[in-house]
Amino acid sequence: MRHFRDELDELENKLVDMGRLVESSIHNSVYSLVERNEQMAKEVMWTEALINQQEMEIDDLATRLLALYQPMARDLRFLTSAIKINTDLERMGDMAVNITERALTLMKEPAIRPLIDIPKIAELAQGMVHNALDAFAERDADLARQVLRSDDEVDRLRDAVYDELLEFMQEESGTINRSVALMFIAQNLERIADHATNIAEDVLFMVKGIDVRHRAETTD
Repeated sequence: MRHFRDELDELENKLVDMGRLVESSIHNSVYSLVERNEQMAKEVMWTEALINQQEMEIDDLATRLLALYQPMARDLRFLTSAIKINTDLERMGDMAVNITERALTLMKEPAIRPLIDIPKIAELAQGMVHNALDAFAERDADLARQVLRSDDEVDRLRDAVYDELLEFMQEESGTINRSVALMFIAQNLERIADHATNIAEDVLFMVKGIDVRHRAETTD
């Protein structure tokens, strides 16, 4: 059993390390646009390969532990949650790449207006990812609930960005392509926040044994 415990610890460490790479990619994807920094954008592309490699290693390790030890109760919840969290993190890495691809195009064009709300959404989404990972590592159900509550603010800011960009497109047709690209970035950030919410829900299942999907569970 000691070997099993060591491998569970290894799995957890791999997930947290992967999560930190994802956090970095989210930050770099948006701030490559804010700072018009092509090198920062390239770092996101390079990091994607590392994230994909870690995703496969984590999946292989978790699957092997399930098959070899046939765990029960809390250990089973941990492993099933780890597999789902692994998938969410990989998808967030893909979304950071999506954002970066748009950023590389936009940084070659004049800005429609100073970027304020999109960096705010990015900061919130990245914070949600960070807190979700901390909740996972620390088995902190309260922090996981805090992540769930944060999602509404991300949705509100995304809607505000959409409304403003629609006005720009209506007033000046020359901004349409750039506005659509910025909408796409805001949408991907909102989806990153959704995946952070998924992780928080998995933490609550892992720690409390409760399934809070499809309902707003913020208190016991």
